[in-house]
Amino acid sequence: MLQLIGFDGDDTLWHSEDYYQAANAAFAAILGRYVDLGDRRVQESMLATERRNLKLFGYGAKGMTLSMVETAIALTEARISAADIHRVVELGKDVLQHPVELLPGIREAVAEVAEYHAVVLITKGDLFHQEKKVAQSGLAELFRRIEIVSEKDEATYRRLFAEFGLRPEQFAMVGNSLRSDIEPVVRLGGWGVHMPYHVTWAHELENGLDGSEERVATVAVPAEIPAAVARLRALAAAG
Repeated sequence: MLQLIGFDGDDTLWHSEDYYQAANAAFAAILGRYVDLGDRRVQESMLATERRNLKLFGYGAKGMTLSMVETAIALTEARISAADIHRVVELGKDVLQHPVELLPGIREAVAEVAEYHAVVLITKGDLFHQEKKVAQSGLAELFRRIEIVSEKDEATYRRLFAEFGLRPEQFAMVGNSLRSDIEPVVRLGGWGVHMPYHVTWAHELENGLDGSEERVATVAVPAEIPAAVARLRALAAAG
């Protein structure tokens, strides 16, 4: 029986990746003064640097900014000017200060799910930035508990289940990332509601699900979330 429903934050409750994509486009424009943007190694180098730095800086705009600076210095062979390095840093600041814009209908969807289940927010990223977004979203009062974690993997969810006093099969996670929100929960025996966002960071696209998992429901918009949770609740009760 489903007892607790978790919701992701970025690109599930509020828009986020759009701002990172805009920052990446502006970063590419800065690098275009020094290197050939037609060379795929620019984006490949950026992604590789971000992945390598995740264990040091974690997720979020601060880590992205430091990775941009490192990538810029490497790809330009240290020819990039101090002024352009400053512009790169400003791109990161812009991401950290972007307005919090909720996905249409998400407040109503969370409130409806909360009529039948306890709901918690489990979001990943920089602590200060996530705390700010939670506060500005106006959704905090809907959640029984808010968890800001550095990673969303099986170990993290296993720890949360222990803290919640739940078995995995009593939990469903709603989110846009198969890698972070859905796969680890399903692997542990839980349930997932996948709501793809129109753009996703390449790192989050990597996952081991094949699309045939009966423990995963897919929705297109927030308004479909309550019905998807109800379907999973029925499946969990049956079995």
